[in-house]
Amino acid sequence: MSAAHLPILPVVLPLIAGIVLLALRNRSPALQRGISLAAVLALIPLAATLIQTTADGTHLVYALGNWVAPYGIVLVVDRLAAWMLLTTSLLAAFALLVALRGGDTEGRHFHVLFQLQLFGLNGAFLTGDLFNLFVFFEILLLASYGLLLHGGGRLRVKAGLHYVVINLVGSTLFLFAVGTLYGVVGTLNMADLAVKLAATPPDNLALVQSAGLLLFGVFALKAALLPLYLWLPAAYAHTSAPVAALFAVMTKVGAYSILRVYTLMFGDDAGPVSNLLDAWLAPLALATLVLGILGAAASTTLRQQAAYLMVASIGTLLLAFGLGSTDSIAAGLYYLPHTTFATAALFLLADSISRARGGIADRFESGPAMPGARVLGGLFFVVAVALAGLPPLSGFLGKFMLLKAALDSPLLPWVWSIVLATGLVGVIVLARSGSLLFYRTHSAHDPASQTAPTVAALAPVAGLLLLVAGMVVWAGPLSDYASATAAQLLAPQQYIEAVLGTAP
Repeated sequence: MSAAHLPILPVVLPLIAGIVLLALRNRSPALQRGISLAAVLALIPLAATLIQTTADGTHLVYALGNWVAPYGIVLVVDRLAAWMLLTTSLLAAFALLVALRGGDTEGRHFHVLFQLQLFGLNGAFLTGDLFNLFVFFEILLLASYGLLLHGGGRLRVKAGLHYVVINLVGSTLFLFAVGTLYGVVGTLNMADLAVKLAATPPDNLALVQSAGLLLFGVFALKAALLPLYLWLPAAYAHTSAPVAALFAVMTKVGAYSILRVYTLMFGDDAGPVSNLLDAWLAPLALATLVLGILGAAASTTLRQQAAYLMVASIGTLLLAFGLGSTDSIAAGLYYLPHTTFATAALFLLADSISRARGGIADRFESGPAMPGARVLGGLFFVVAVALAGLPPLSGFLGKFMLLKAALDSPLLPWVWSIVLATGLVGVIVLARSGSLLFYRTHSAHDPASQTAPTVAALAPVAGLLLLVAGMVVWAGPLSDYASATAAQLLAPQQYIEAVLGTAP
C-alpha cells in the first residue's frame, strides 16, 4: 500500500474491526477476542511506521475524497500525532490482554466499544479540522460511556452518570466555541484558522478570544485540569481495571488538544490573539498538581489513589506545556507516555491486589496476608518508584527535564518548590500505601474470597513497567524525538504549508 494512505489506516482499522465485531456479536467469544486483539496489535507496527516516516519532520496530509484543504476534511500526521498514536496503541494492547481474562464478558459489546474508543482516540490525534475534533471527541466519549458502565454496579452507575452529564455540558460548550469561530472566521480547518486568526480585526478580537478561552475550558475538562477534575476520581476508581487502564490516555487527549490548538492557532505568530493561555495554563496546572497529590494522600482505596495520582500527573504534564518553551514542551512529551503507562500499571495491579485481599479489597485497612504477596509487592514497589518520579525510572528524567526547562521561566520559584514538594509527598503517600497493604496484615485467611494472582493477570503490568524501563534505556533517542517534536510545534508555518500548500 502506498505511504500516501498511511494516515487514514489508524482510523479505518478500529472502525472496520468494530463493525465486524458488531456483526459477529452472537458468535463465539474466542472469535471476537481474536479479531479484537489482532486489530489492536496491528496498530502498533502501523504507529511505529508513522513515527519513522515523520521523524525527519515530514507532515503526511490525507485529503478525504481528494478535496483539498480548507474545503475538505484532512488528516495530518506529524511527529506529535505519531507519538500519541504509538502511546495509545501500546497501552490498548496491554489493557485488552487483561480484559481477555474474562472481564470482557461481564457486559455486552465490550470489544465493539473498545474498538470504537480507539477509533475516536486515533481520529482526535489525526484530524486537521476543529469540527471533526469535536466529532471524534463525541465518538470516544460515547464509547467510553459504555465501557465505564460495563459490568454494572451501583457505584459504577452513579460515577458514570456524573461522567456523562459533565461531558455533555463540555460537548455543548465545544459546539458554542466552534460555532463562534466559524461565524467570525468562516473556516474550521486548523491550518486555515491559524492564518486567519493572525489577521483578526479589532472588532472581532473579543469574540475570537472568548471562543479560544471557551475551547480551553472544554479541553481542560477533558484533561481533568483544576477545577474541572472532580468527575475523574470516582469514574476511574469504580470502573473495571482494563477500562481504567485504557482511560489513562483519555486525559491526554485534552492535553494533546491544548498543545495542538494553542501552538498552532494561538502561538507566538498569531498576531492579536497570540499567547492566549500564558496567564492561565501554568498556574492552573500547578494548582492541579497540588490538589491531585492531596487527594492521593486522603484516598481510602488504592484505585481511588491511582485516580488522584493521574490528576497530579496531568498537572505536571500541563505545567510543562504551559511554560511554553521548546525544552519544557519536550519534557512534557517525554513525560506523557511515562505517566500513561505507569498509571495504567497501577490500575491493573490494584485489581490483582484487591482480588488477593478478599473482602477487604483495596481499602487501606489491615487485611489478611495475600497469596503471591512478594510478587505483588515487588511490582507495587516499581510502580511506586515510577509514579513518584524517583531514579532510575523515566519519571525522574521527565521531571528533571521539566525543572531544567523552568530555569529561564519567571515561575521558577513556584515550579521548583511545588514539583519537588509534591514529589516528596508522593513518595510518602505511596510508601504508606505499600506499608498498609503488605505489612500490616493479620493471620486470618479466607481462601474462598482471596484469589491468588496469575501470570496472565500480572504479565500486562510487567509489560507496562518494561515500557517505562525502556524509556530510560532509550532516553537519548526519545528525548531527541521529543525535542524535535516541540520545535516543530513551535514553528507552525511548516504545518500550515503542508496542509494548505496545494490549496488554490
